[in-house]
Amino acid sequence: QVQLVESGGGLVQPGGSLRLSCAASGFTEDYYVIGWFRQAPGKAREGVSCISSSDGSTYYEDSVKGRFTISRDSANNTVYLQMNSLKPEDTAVYYCTADPSLGTTVQRMCVMFEIGYWGQGTQVTVSS
Repeated sequence: QVQLVESGGGLVQPGGSLRLSCAASGFTEDYYVIGWFRQAPGKAREGVSCISSSDGSTYYEDSVKGRFTISRDSANNTVYLQMNSLKPEDTAVYYCTADPSLGTTVQRMCVMFEIGYWGQGTQVTVSS
């Protein structure tokens, strides 16, 4: 059974940084996509960033380009989201997601919401 465990959320001032971690386990497939979604109060969930386990291809939502970086540690099955220059509008619950379906891509997950598994979420609050 696939499990996704997020950590690293918290309170940070505008302009600060946080690093989220997602420890993934239980995959039986060799190929999968892992991503980060977020949901702010009163807003719909949106795909923030996704990464492919096969070729390392990535996707970033426009508002986070140049500020967030997604990376993976294949040996430990952990995906990170480094968030720099944080803004109050980045405040949200951040969820780790995964999909091991054949043919999945970073666009299919982050844009088309083709997601097999969700983590429990971690709160990120950007406030002075």
